[in-house]
Amino acid sequence: MFRWLTRMFTAGASILPNPIEVDHRMASTDNQRVPPGQYLTDKFPVLTFGSTPKVDITTWQFKVFGLVEEELALSWDEFKSLPSTAKTSDFHCVTQWSQLDNTWEGVSIKDVMQLIKPLPTAKFVMLHCYGGYTTNLSLAEMQQNDVLFAYKQEGQDLTADHGGPLRLIVPKLYAWKSAKWVNGMEFMEQNKSGFWEQRGYHMVGDPWKEQRFN
Repeated sequence: MFRWLTRMFTAGASILPNPIEVDHRMASTDNQRVPPGQYLTDKFPVLTFGSTPKVDITTWQFKVFGLVEEELALSWDEFKSLPSTAKTSDFHCVTQWSQLDNTWEGVSIKDVMQLIKPLPTAKFVMLHCYGGYTTNLSLAEMQQNDVLFAYKQEGQDLTADHGGPLRLIVPKLYAWKSAKWVNGMEFMEQNKSGFWEQRGYHMVGDPWKEQRFN
């Protein structure tokens, strides 16, 4: 068994695809788009540590806090009123599966950042989620043009299993950085570990460098 899989189990994370999902592996025909150690799948496995939170849209809030000039809280209707965009990108899970050409619809990080004025000392962001999940990114990674807060996948509203009502999509990093059930951004001066990073996952998670673990 791969060393990183062993470490996942010792960390208490039994989130490997079941045999039905693994049977849907596909031969890679585009090595320029599939990172080393990854295989293509024609399905989109659901991998979650712990239970799936039930989020009430009527009380949902997206909060921005930390090192910003002014903290912000948006309701679901306010967030959905922001400019909507669709982006197509590839998705690479740390459990080694990849799926190409996923179309997500939501609000681009560019449009979210129009509402936020980080202080000059802000260098990192912690994503906060319903259910208590967190993950960290540098501000530079967070502001890549392909980063999106998604509420639709392939034209359909995101289901709870896939992170609905809102998830982050960070195509250039392993998918644990594409946090499900997002409800907040905390701006920070120092880099801090999120949920999986505290359990040994890499602080960056670049699939092209196979940055699974520190």
